[in-house]
Amino acid sequence: MSKDQGLSDKVKGKVNQAKGEVKDQVGNATDNPNIQREGKKDKLKGSIQEAAGKAKEDSHRY
Repeated sequence: MSKDQGLSDKVKGKVNQAKGEVKDQVGNATDNPNIQREGKKDKLKGSIQEAAGKAKEDSHRY
């Protein structure tokens, strides 16, 4: 596993969180619960990816 793997996961996580926030807001504005639900799932996925990236970075420190 390369040292930048944690950073890659953190960046992907942030991107998914941002994408999810946009979907969530669009779904809310258009009163479309399906898009809003997709957005919430993307935000959760991004949070998990970011946490995994932080854990990988932390594991390389010790």
